[in-house]
Amino acid sequence: MSAGTGTGAFPAARLEALRRNLAALGVEGFVVPRSDEYLGEYVPGSAERLAWLTGFTGSAGLAIVLPERAAVFTDGRYTTQVAAQTDPALWERRHITEEPAADWLREHAKGRRVGYDPRLMPESAVEKLAASGAELVPLDGNPLDAAWGADRPAPPMARAVPQAAEHAGQGAEEKREAAAAALRAAGEDAAVLADAHSTAWLLNIRGGDLENTPLALSQGLLRADGTVDLFIAPAKVDEVLRGHLGNAVALRMPEEWPEALRAMAGKRVRVDPDLTPAWFAMRLREAGATVVTGEDPVRLPRARKNAVEQAGARAAHARDALALARFLHWFAGEAPRGGQTEITVAGKLLEFRRALPLFRAESFPAISGAGPNGAIVHYRVTPETDRAIGRDECYLIDSGAQFPDGTTDVTRTLWTGPGEAPAELRERYTRVLRGHIALATLTFPKGVAGPHLDAIARRPLWDAGMDYDHGTGHGVGSFLSVHEGPVAFSRAAKPVPVEEGMILSDEPGFYLPGAYGIRIENLLLVRSAGQGVSGRPWLGFETLTLAPYERRLILPTLLTPAEREWVDVYHARVASEVAPGLEPEVAAWLRQACAPL
Repeated sequence: MSAGTGTGAFPAARLEALRRNLAALGVEGFVVPRSDEYLGEYVPGSAERLAWLTGFTGSAGLAIVLPERAAVFTDGRYTTQVAAQTDPALWERRHITEEPAADWLREHAKGRRVGYDPRLMPESAVEKLAASGAELVPLDGNPLDAAWGADRPAPPMARAVPQAAEHAGQGAEEKREAAAAALRAAGEDAAVLADAHSTAWLLNIRGGDLENTPLALSQGLLRADGTVDLFIAPAKVDEVLRGHLGNAVALRMPEEWPEALRAMAGKRVRVDPDLTPAWFAMRLREAGATVVTGEDPVRLPRARKNAVEQAGARAAHARDALALARFLHWFAGEAPRGGQTEITVAGKLLEFRRALPLFRAESFPAISGAGPNGAIVHYRVTPETDRAIGRDECYLIDSGAQFPDGTTDVTRTLWTGPGEAPAELRERYTRVLRGHIALATLTFPKGVAGPHLDAIARRPLWDAGMDYDHGTGHGVGSFLSVHEGPVAFSRAAKPVPVEEGMILSDEPGFYLPGAYGIRIENLLLVRSAGQGVSGRPWLGFETLTLAPYERRLILPTLLTPAEREWVDVYHARVASEVAPGLEPEVAAWLRQACAPL
C-alpha cells in the first residue's frame, strides 16, 4: 500500500491513536471514507486514509470507528479482499449493500456523537448516515491525519498541462459558455466544481497527480458569465498553462476557497450533493448564499463524447489491440510451459503496451488473477500474494491503457492449457459470453437508463442459477478516469438515460470462490440505431475493443446461431483490422485465434 507506516505496530496502534484523538475532541466515533477532498475513486498516497488505518487497499470502502468496536464496509467487488487484508480482531467486515453503514450505526451508535471530515464526504452520504439516529458532527480538522503523523506522504505537485485541441475536439471557451448557459437557464449564479475531472474536461487540462488517471488535482467555481475560478496549487502552474487558460480563468490557491465562498453571499450556487464535499454547502449557507441542489453541469456533457473524442477512442483501441494480440500470442506459448506468475504476466502485458506509440500509463493497476485469485473481483497482486500460474487453469487479466486520444479497459479470461478445459467451466464461460453478446447487440429506445439494461447481460447466467456481485458496466472517460459517471449498467446506479456518444463497459462475469473467476469485457460506444416503429429514436452500441475471446473455453453448442455468427463476425473484424499491424508470427496466430467457431 502507498500510505506510510505511521504510528506504532500496524494496525492496532493506529486504531488506538485515532481513538485517543477522538476522545480529546469529545466525539464517540469517526467515519473514514476512501475518498479525498475531490471525492475521486483513485487517490494519491497522501489521501490513502482508509488503507493506512485498516490495511484494506481497495478503491471503494468506508470505516466507522467507535470506542469499543470498529467496522469496515465495502461492496461485492472487495468482500474477499477486505477479509484478507483486515484483522478480524479489530474490524468487523460488512457488505455495504446488504448491511449498510447506517444500519450498523443505528444498532451501535444511535444517539451518540460521531465525527466526520466534511471535506471528504458529500452531503448525500452524510444524510444517509444521519438517518441512523447518530449525531453526525463535522470536525474542523481530521483526527486521523493527526494520528498518521510525519510519515504521511506529501500531496502530489505534478505540473498541469494543456490538452491538445486535436484530442479535446472542443475549445475550453465553448465548453465554459455551454455550462454557463445551463446555469443561466436555471436562474443560478454559479456552480461549485469539486470533482477534478470536471475542471480537467471543462478547461482542457490534464496532469500527473495520480498514477493511472491524468489529472491535475484542482477544483473550480464556474460563474454564469462563463468565467471560472480555478483552485490549484501554484506549484502545478507555469506560463504555458496560464496562456492556455486565458483571462476568463482566475488562478487561486486552494486555501482561498473560504474567501471565494463568502463572496457568494446572496447568490444562488449549484452544488452537486453526490460529487461535492459537504463542507462547501456548509460554508455557502454560513455566507448567506442559497445552495441549489443539482448535478454538476459538466458531468453529463463530459460523458457524451464529441466526434473527435469518439475518433480518438477508436484510434486508442486499435493501437491497444496490437499490444493485446502480442500479449495473447506470448501467453498462449508461455502458459503451458509454466514458470510465470501473476506479476510477471501483468508485467509482460505492460511491456507490450509501453512499446506502443503515445502510451502514457495503465488506466488502472492490472487485475492479474490465476486460479482462485481470479475469483477476487478487484484482486490486486502483491509480492506477498503473487501466485504461480499453473497448467490447465483459468487466468483472468483485466487491464487498460491511457493514451492522449483515449482510455481503454479490457478483460479476458484465458485457459492455460495444454489440456482441455472442463465442460462445466466451458459452460459457465459461455454463459458469461452470451450475456456479454446480449448487451453488445442490444438496440433500445432513447430514454432507457443504465439500470434498465443491467439484467440483459445476466439472463444467461440467471437461467442456470448464477449471478455476479458487481455492476455489468461503467462509463469510461476520454484520457481521464477509467470509471466515469453518471451512467452505469448496474442495479445500484441512478436511472440516468444512456445517450449517444457515451462509452461504457460490457463486463459480465462469474466467480467461484477458491477456484476461479470468469469475466469478459469490451468497451462500447453508444450510437444512433435509427428509429423504432413509432418513430422514436433508438440507440445501439459499437464495440471498440479488438481482442479475441478464449475459444478453448467456448462451448459452441450452447450458443444460438445468432450468437455464434456474432462471435465469428467480431473475430473476423479483429483479424482484418489488427493482423496487418503485427509481426508475421503474431498475425498468423491471431488469424487462427479468430477463425470461425
